[in-house]
Amino acid sequence: MTSPLAAGVAVALVSLLAALGPLLGLSPWWIALVAGVSLGGLTFDAARFGGRGGHLLAEALPGGEGRLRRIAVHEAGHVLVARDEAMPVRQVLIGSLACLQAGLSAGGTTELEPPASAKLPLEELRRWSRVLQAGMVAEELVYGESQGGADDRALLGRLWGLSGQDVATAQREQRRARREVEQALRHNRTDLEEEARKLLEAAPRLGRRQPEAG
Repeated sequence: MTSPLAAGVAVALVSLLAALGPLLGLSPWWIALVAGVSLGGLTFDAARFGGRGGHLLAEALPGGEGRLRRIAVHEAGHVLVARDEAMPVRQVLIGSLACLQAGLSAGGTTELEPPASAKLPLEELRRWSRVLQAGMVAEELVYGESQGGADDRALLGRLWGLSGQDVATAQREQRRARREVEQALRHNRTDLEEEARKLLEAAPRLGRRQPEAG
């Protein structure tokens, strides 16, 4: 739940409680207390967790592993294709807690070595097209659709925009790269699942002891 949405829900609940409280025989003091706790919680979440407290809680609950596994599958796609492309990976973070510990407001990320130049040659653009689309393709392969990847698409668009290539070439090459990645990940489905499993096992969660480094 995003911070603005959480705030809206909290305000709506407090307003509803204020309207129905007297009819239910609730003391105004209780209503004021609930309002104070709700708004205080939102303020703490914004200050301490960057508005991602709801995500942290959702990932810590029993059903949270399914959410984290989807993130792990997405990032595993990036990792496998980056490995095939000999593109160095700096770090992989799974889950809101791991990202917050690294100072990031995200649910997961794969940090790559930045491009050597803002304007890349065509073959480098093809490599980046494969790596950046791999997370979305991995999700589609495992879950049938992709929920993440907005940042990947944005970065890919910037790289092609700076390249000087025309739009038709950019679209054609990105479609080609996507087909290549889909074929590779489908062929290496077992490796994808195994990489996602390892990433998920290493992901920190609230209330869970983090695995010790081997």
